[in-house]
Amino acid sequence: MIFDASEAAIDQIVASCNGDIRGALKALLRVNEQLETELAQIYAAVGLDGLARGSNAVH
Repeated sequence: MIFDASEAAIDQIVASCNGDIRGALKALLRVNEQLETELAQIYAAVGLDGLARGSNAVH
């Protein structure tokens, strides 16, 4: 198995949640929601708000 940066990042995220996988997933979902909100605001600011609504959001 190749140990790459994404594996290390996953281990770090889970460790920061005391090994709680559900907690880690919840934290990642919250971060993703924040990033999607920021991206929508950027799109709106530059006049691309229609593209933000048609995004490939996972939730």
